[in-house]
Amino acid sequence: MQREDFKPGTLIYPLPAVLVSCGDSEEYNLITVAWTGTICSDPAMCYISVRKERHSHALLMRTGEFVINLTTRKLARATDWCGVRSGRDYDKFKEMGLTAAPARHVGVPLVAESPVNIECKVKQVLELGSHDMFIAEVVGVEVDPQYIDPETGKFHLEKADLMAYSHGAYYTLGEQLGTFGWSVRKRPAVKKRQEERAKRTKGD
Repeated sequence: MQREDFKPGTLIYPLPAVLVSCGDSEEYNLITVAWTGTICSDPAMCYISVRKERHSHALLMRTGEFVINLTTRKLARATDWCGVRSGRDYDKFKEMGLTAAPARHVGVPLVAESPVNIECKVKQVLELGSHDMFIAEVVGVEVDPQYIDPETGKFHLEKADLMAYSHGAYYTLGEQLGTFGWSVRKRPAVKKRQEERAKRTKGD
């Protein structure tokens, strides 16, 4: 069947739908962002892209700091609301009943109801067209301890019921299909046969 020809566009979905907190002691704000992601591991760096006309754009330019707060099923309404209402007109933390908790490494508050708060300092702003890209270094990460196994210390983020954005709609994540590297990892039975074969060969 012949493929349909769509006009060029940003159809890289799904994406995280995050609440970005920004501003300073004069004014704190929240903005919903889906244009976000990781761009470097060492140093840890990420980005958000924001339209110039958004109220948060000026706050980001003024302070050079922000916090990316991951969102969950419970935060779905707040995430959408903060994306369609302006901080010029509302105190979004107050309106959505969210807790503005102090961050450790930046002067921007984090959303205490979020399972992960990623504290960022802007390193570069790229003017791209409809959006400016704020490239930032991750200077701290705070996580909700309820998702940390007290015995092993493993962080079970999969239990947070994270939310994603895809083509104008919000979704929770589905079933796990595998883990990184599972496609090439040897299955226990195969590994056992290979070990037995190696022992026989060594004995010969």
